[in-house]
Amino acid sequence: MAVSYHSLKVNKDLLDPNFETYRLSLDAIPTYTVELDAAVEEVQLKDTQYTLDHMRAFGMYNYLHLDPWYEDSVFFVDCKGRVLSLAVTLDTALGKPREVYSIKSKSSQCENRVCASLSLTSATWATLSDGAGRLYLLRTGKRGDGTHMKWEPLLSEDMGEPFTILHSVSHVQDKVHSLEVLLLRILKDPQETKGSGYSVFLEWITVANTTGHGQEKMYEVRKRRVLKGKSVPHYAAVEPQGKGLMVASEKPFVLTQMDGCPVEQPVPEPMEVEKPDPIYFWQQTSEDITVSVRLLEGVTKEDVQFRLTEDNISVGVRGFPPLLEGLLYASVDPEASAWIIKNDKSLEVTLQKRSEGPMWPELVMGDKRGEYMISDEQAALIHERLSYLTSEDLNANPDKDKPPCNAQELEDCDGFPEDSFSLTRFDGESLKPAQMVNLGSHQYLFTVDVNPSEMPCFCLRDNVDALVWQPHPDQPSNMWEHVATFNALGYVQASKRDKKFATCAPNFSYASLCECLRRSFIYRQPSPVETVLFNRKQGRQIGQVAKQQVASLDSDKPILGFRASNERLYILTSSNLFVLKVNNN
Repeated sequence: MAVSYHSLKVNKDLLDPNFETYRLSLDAIPTYTVELDAAVEEVQLKDTQYTLDHMRAFGMYNYLHLDPWYEDSVFFVDCKGRVLSLAVTLDTALGKPREVYSIKSKSSQCENRVCASLSLTSATWATLSDGAGRLYLLRTGKRGDGTHMKWEPLLSEDMGEPFTILHSVSHVQDKVHSLEVLLLRILKDPQETKGSGYSVFLEWITVANTTGHGQEKMYEVRKRRVLKGKSVPHYAAVEPQGKGLMVASEKPFVLTQMDGCPVEQPVPEPMEVEKPDPIYFWQQTSEDITVSVRLLEGVTKEDVQFRLTEDNISVGVRGFPPLLEGLLYASVDPEASAWIIKNDKSLEVTLQKRSEGPMWPELVMGDKRGEYMISDEQAALIHERLSYLTSEDLNANPDKDKPPCNAQELEDCDGFPEDSFSLTRFDGESLKPAQMVNLGSHQYLFTVDVNPSEMPCFCLRDNVDALVWQPHPDQPSNMWEHVATFNALGYVQASKRDKKFATCAPNFSYASLCECLRRSFIYRQPSPVETVLFNRKQGRQIGQVAKQQVASLDSDKPILGFRASNERLYILTSSNLFVLKVNNN
């Protein structure tokens, strides 16, 4: 199955080019506190869990879970192994969290234990990990009807090494109820001879009902599929009905096991392969790209077929297959781009980059028929920067005003990723990459559940803004839809050096960031102003204002959980659960 390359299509109607700034509001945010009977146990990383991937997966884990099916209902696990639930109906009369399930296994005795994790699979089902390698399938009943029933375990199985649950979905196919669960592990890998010695594993398991009609329900693990990568994914979710898997990561994942059997990896092509002559050559600067396509003698401008959009290009000669065609690595400005026939031998195309600065690693996604040529100016610059490598000095310093750096002293977080940051959709049957989006120019911000019947949304930085994308795996022509924009949030969050969590309300009325201790920031969407305001520099009237608010908690404990509903913001520490009333119906 060949990989098809896609791009994220920005909905310009959701962008505000005239957005100026967030205005600080001193309006108080009502804050309510629930004192916990037992602490939320934060699992500290051990000396053996020293990599950046361990920190991302376990050190920055969000211990609080918001129920997407029943608004303003949250869950967490305390140090006694109890799964506790708090449903808010009246902020001024908050009750104590109630126990819905208790983990019986002795997870504290596990040497490589990780944090307990919970995934609310459907309106009546949940999956739970004890942090020591045991998976629980729980029938919760209708959680929002106020019956306060205890959850019923229908599966308790040892899955091997400790893991956290990333995502789970429930579906019925051919009258058989199944649950798809996605697990994350970081394990020592004998094949990983470079770097930290650890690899990241995603295990996708299918749990299905094995009983006949009228019998007591019994569930068992039917399928186990393992993918291996070198970085913890920013986003990983199973599609509804289990028809596919989407993963956003800095480095690619490949299928290594299917139901316990190793999967043969494709044999790499021989190193000595005769390379055909390139069809085109290209150069670039920080602002534009120049492409030279060879033409047959006698070709005139009337014979040239040229088509260019923001993300796609097609160059050819009438009567022949296209010489250059496909998805561009990044967006260009078609109106500022042009082409000419040069010396009756080549077609020269000039492409104006939409975003100045970043250099492109390739021109057209997946097209290997061209050759990149370094300009004389770039070659001289590279030569100047690397000249210290041939210096006779034992410890040459390329930057006289900065201390020298030894590459062996760099950690994982200091290195530039070998593979570009990408979003990949894997086919549910073969688990081979089917669709791919290059996210190299974007920064991943957060994941949020907007519609429980859909896959989780993800938020990416795009220039200064933060754009929310909704996956639609059943719509190949619009697989990732731009559904909301938080103006300038991409720029704002970059200035928060102590930022730990980020999220937004499911209705996109506000976004919020929190620091490791005490403070959280709320950024509201622009709303109409009651008074007449004018921009002093431009002299135009301002009809809408976006507000920023800051909330400071009465606590000195680290923030362990952070979730947002349409009305409230929930913040969890080891000893308290704080409820902030952000919006009123």
